[in-house]
Amino acid sequence: MLIGLDPAAAQACETLRLVPGGTVTQVTDGDTLVLDSGLVVRLIGTQAPKLPLGREGFPTWPLAPEAQAELTALALNRSVTLGYGGEEVDRYERALAHVFVETGTDTPVWAQQHMVEKGLARVYSFPDNRQCLDQLLAAEGRARAERLGIWADPYYSVRAADRPSQLLDLAGHYELVEGRVLLADQSGSRVYLNFGRFWKEDFTAVIEAPALKLFSGDGRDPLSLEGALVRVRGWVDVRDGPRIEITHPEQIEVLARP
Repeated sequence: MLIGLDPAAAQACETLRLVPGGTVTQVTDGDTLVLDSGLVVRLIGTQAPKLPLGREGFPTWPLAPEAQAELTALALNRSVTLGYGGEEVDRYERALAHVFVETGTDTPVWAQQHMVEKGLARVYSFPDNRQCLDQLLAAEGRARAERLGIWADPYYSVRAADRPSQLLDLAGHYELVEGRVLLADQSGSRVYLNFGRFWKEDFTAVIEAPALKLFSGDGRDPLSLEGALVRVRGWVDVRDGPRIEITHPEQIEVLARP
């Protein structure tokens, strides 16, 4: 049980290590804030639309100002509790934490879930930070079904796996891609999920050996996904056609089994 949180929040993330965070003094964007101690906190498990933040030539993503405004309205000048469930500091010395905001009611607000439910962030996870993702994916699904926020903007549309030419244009972007796995095959230490008949041209999800250990630890067999309708999320790159590397199981949502 998470001390100081209501039963619903405790159940959502019961394995987190909770620590007092202090007061939020600045909201940098829709997934980053600064505490009165000077600590910068990255809201782990989510990705909000990006602002340039001084990066020359970096475009403002659609709805980035709205995401910053929403997190500001929720958290600025309020006390927060930080919940750690994996790697706790990134290479930029930011804390990687779930954030629970005291709003003056009996129930703290889980900032990540709040932003995802509003359609102002999407789930963005890492192999060393996998806590609370089921709840966030469920919240994202509700927001997407209601076309809230980013889900009404074509910039964030879920892409079709059977349109590899469009995915090629999205290399370097974080995307959600849906389609049916035509072939699940292992070659050496890798598993390939092929979404087309021409593997050198069509979209592929690639699962490397470290990720396969996580799948095995969860009792999941990616080879069983052959014929399944799935949603894959990750960064698109190009190597024998467009592909996404899968580093942990939560990057793949099974929508329908054959």
